[in-house]
Amino acid sequence: MLDNIEGQKIPNVTFPTRQGDQWVNVSTDELFAGKTVVVFALPGAFTPTCSSMHLPRYNELAGVFKENGVDEIICSSVNDTFVMNSWIADQEAENITVVPDGNGTFAEGMGMLVDKSDLGFGKRSWRYSMLVKDGVIEKMFIEPNQPGDPFEVSDADTMLNYINPKAKAPAAVTLFTKPGCPFCATAKAALKDNNIAFEEIVLGKDATSVSLRAVSGESTFPQLFVDGKHIGDSEAVIAYVKG
Repeated sequence: MLDNIEGQKIPNVTFPTRQGDQWVNVSTDELFAGKTVVVFALPGAFTPTCSSMHLPRYNELAGVFKENGVDEIICSSVNDTFVMNSWIADQEAENITVVPDGNGTFAEGMGMLVDKSDLGFGKRSWRYSMLVKDGVIEKMFIEPNQPGDPFEVSDADTMLNYINPKAKAPAAVTLFTKPGCPFCATAKAALKDNNIAFEEIVLGKDATSVSLRAVSGESTFPQLFVDGKHIGDSEAVIAYVKG
């Protein structure tokens, strides 16, 4: 249990997936053959660590992984396809391919199927990540075999550092906006046109103007923050994207 199987081929499994209103069987050959793939496996969709840290960071770094030779990022969990599809939509993780290992067949083949009956989960996947090239496991990061749900080594940054220690993660960019604001629309367009990924916090939806004043000292929209530093309004956004 929880053995490192680097150098071995991944299990040959077919996953029943729901795509639109159709059932589509997807094989591991389709997912891995001739590709460089990063896989991260976790105990369950909609669970705290998986939703707050594990999945979002892989989604955030997807562009950097691609720049460093990764063709696809796959998330595997012992959940059915409806749950996995709902979770990925809820997380807005458009850069991640979810694999619904509902019967635990893939996790079992990896030697990573564990009993979490004490939590009412039944059999679930242990948390780990791996780099797979043409169906062969090059590297595995397996969480330590200890009680609870450790999250120490299977994170996206650890995997990216293995692939390329010099790879630079994108800045954390947050834009405060409000509905109907033309200056906000200009700022968003500038960020998108320059391929700068950002999180938008819509005041009146995600927070109130009190929040904007509290974090920036400003009451006009939009307001941009990069890596915790206050950049400023729409004119500052234009200056930022121009470098």
